[in-house]
Amino acid sequence: MTIPFYVAPEQLVRDKAEFARKGIARGRSIVAVDYADGVLLMAENPSTALHKISEVYDRIAFAGVGKYNEFETLRKAGIRQADLMGYLYSREDVTAMGLATAFAQTLGIIFTRDPKPFEVEILLAEISEDGEEHRLFRVTYDGTLYDERKYVAIGGKADQLTEALDELWREDMSLEDAFAAGTDAFQRAEGREPEGWEVAVLEGGNGRRSFRRIDPAELGSG
Repeated sequence: MTIPFYVAPEQLVRDKAEFARKGIARGRSIVAVDYADGVLLMAENPSTALHKISEVYDRIAFAGVGKYNEFETLRKAGIRQADLMGYLYSREDVTAMGLATAFAQTLGIIFTRDPKPFEVEILLAEISEDGEEHRLFRVTYDGTLYDERKYVAIGGKADQLTEALDELWREDMSLEDAFAAGTDAFQRAEGREPEGWEVAVLEGGNGRRSFRRIDPAELGSG
């Protein structure tokens, strides 16, 4: 009779967490910055085909770092849930908080039950319709959900980006100023010029849909 291989639960959790963090650290970071007219999302992304930032629903955007196929799976699941909720109830019932909670539950279950956790970190941004504070949520690989304010960074350089944005962010910035602050934060965190930008915003005044992609050249970056 063979003796089953045993790993202490605490060690298993530590090993899974370390594995996921290493995978996420290899991905290029993303920031979301609150500015006067909405929320700016920007990522270092040299690819023009593989997007890390996308629309989920009317006023909600999704961004992910880590393994592309894993956060893409989550993104598509989020879109399906948002569409179903909006169809069964109303479009106003679809919120970033609801989606972030669902993502947190899914990632928590995967981290606990599956041999390999998802190597992803995601954020959800929602623009306010009534002039109140916009919502920013960060969800980590183990399903931990964070409610952020003003700005948020995810990915391998999140701590350095947050520290830089602490100094650079200010109330009621223009879109151009927010992009300049984000660019400066990336340069401080990475210690080099980024290889390419993926930029999008959530803004009011565009009808029901608030998400739009922006050419970085329009904001002063080629």
